Amino acid sequence: MKKFAVACAAAALMSLAACGEKPAAEMNNASNEVVVDELENAANAVDNAANAVDNAANVANVANATNAAE
Repeated sequence: MKKFAVACAAAALMSLAACGEKPAAEMNNASNEVVVDELENAANAVDNAANAVDNAANVANVANATNAAE
């Protein structure tokens, strides 16, 4: 959905440029907001992956502790 919003914003900006009009600040802000959201989503995905690795390491540590106790 966000890619569609970016495409619409880009199309609107291009149509304004073709008419020689300056793009409205609102359109620029909407486009920038979508880009920022995508960057935040990418950062969150990296954090989630790091957390998954940490969780896997913790599971391995618990398994090792259990085996050592036996």
